[in-house]
Amino acid sequence: MTDFRRIVLTGASSGIGAALAGELAGPDRAMLLIGRNPERLEAVAELARLKGTQVDTALLSVTDTEGMARALTAWDAIAPVDLVIANAGISAGLTGRDRPEPEGAARAQVETNLLGLLNTVEPMLAPMMARGAGRLVLISSMAAIRPQPDLPSYSASKAGVRAYGIALRGWLRPLGVGVTVVCPGFVTSPMSARHAGFKPFEVSAGHAAKVILRGARRGRSSVIFPLPLALLAWGANLLPPAISERLERVFAARIEAG
Repeated sequence: MTDFRRIVLTGASSGIGAALAGELAGPDRAMLLIGRNPERLEAVAELARLKGTQVDTALLSVTDTEGMARALTAWDAIAPVDLVIANAGISAGLTGRDRPEPEGAARAQVETNLLGLLNTVEPMLAPMMARGAGRLVLISSMAAIRPQPDLPSYSASKAGVRAYGIALRGWLRPLGVGVTVVCPGFVTSPMSARHAGFKPFEVSAGHAAKVILRGARRGRSSVIFPLPLALLAWGANLLPPAISERLERVFAARIEAG
């Protein structure tokens, strides 16, 4: 089982990101935590430092292509990064079935969830390939397996992450670089709190972090959880659309503005 020592984590200031930082923290480890909220980011960093971790922070949006490239390249130049977790993401959706998504919401989700992930991964590809080592963990969503009618643009952006990760995995494996594609279901977080509706099999951010890191350390190609929700998602894809879409109305939700 691989033990990662030098780590880059985006979306580190809350939710799954903050929980991952806490799980990864420990002596003889170094982390670059990237986020947009200065107070929350520093609080997460301080907790990691109390566990003996060397922590640097970067107050950045993953949509900042040049800023991300500069920060990642400089940090990797000090010492080789062996784990990158592309976790940053936002959600939005329908505030009601009789109206479209808020103006600009679709573009913002694609820019953050998909293009922001590319801004995280691309600067690390050449150095990891040259070393023939390292692991990329890409946080997608269960909505990438079964796109949700309440979250059309979010589902599309996360489906892009999943497709990119699967393709990347096949390309990089012979070169010694591992890729783990993660598809979580509902995870307790500020993002999930805005989902006003039924959230079956919801798990805590701490539990999600443990599952994700266990899979990454074992070199898993994919991590999909919780299993009951995954079975429902796969099963829905096997049904005729007229039936699956009728069943999905039971889970209809309203996405509160963020």
